[in-house]
Amino acid sequence: MLKIENIKTGYHKKPVLFDVSLEVSAGEIVAIIGPNGAGKSTILKAVSGLLPLWAGKIALEGESIQGNNTSKNIKKGLTFCPQGNRVFDELSVKENLEIGGSLLSKEKIKQRMALVLDFFPVLVERLNESAGNLSGGEQQMLALGRALMPETRLLLLDEPSLGLAPNLLTDVFERLMEINRELGIAMLVVEQKVNRVLGICHRVVGIKLGRVAFSGMPGELLDNQSVVKQLFL
Repeated sequence: MLKIENIKTGYHKKPVLFDVSLEVSAGEIVAIIGPNGAGKSTILKAVSGLLPLWAGKIALEGESIQGNNTSKNIKKGLTFCPQGNRVFDELSVKENLEIGGSLLSKEKIKQRMALVLDFFPVLVERLNESAGNLSGGEQQMLALGRALMPETRLLLLDEPSLGLAPNLLTDVFERLMEINRELGIAMLVVEQKVNRVLGICHRVVGIKLGRVAFSGMPGELLDNQSVVKQLFL
């Protein structure tokens, strides 16, 4: 579904990624792990259209998407859920979800909202409340729900565990597995909680100093913690 080939990019004149390549197949969850500053979030920004490439190629289902803005990528089924519970505090839960479906017809928004609320029932009774009144876990669920409002086929997630208590963390990861299993949505997930994300992903890519340092199955890391330590040193 997604093919990233030899990309290089960064911020202003400072390079962050060097010759990075990876793939995400249809219906697959791929995790990106690595130390802070390694370039993990930069990969998601480059794919989503928030950051231009300096070199390399990015294709979605065989079609080049480099140079696309985020709106064009959303229409193609690629959405990005950034880190930090990014919700519109002063708007209601319902209005936040409607913003996520702003490119859809009114009828389609109703259909997608019903689907989203099936996965996040905790939001049903809070629809008319300000998003700023939600707990951190509820805000994260709202952010995920908003990212699913378009007809999403590939979801980019940047640290969905950030700031969550352990019990809420478990709930969010269970919802991600459920969404992947029932809707077939592919995911590319940046995550610092390594053991947690290895428990839900099909493949894992380790990034270190802007380059791919590991690519393989999660079991290869779960069975060999020394490799994980090398990635983060």
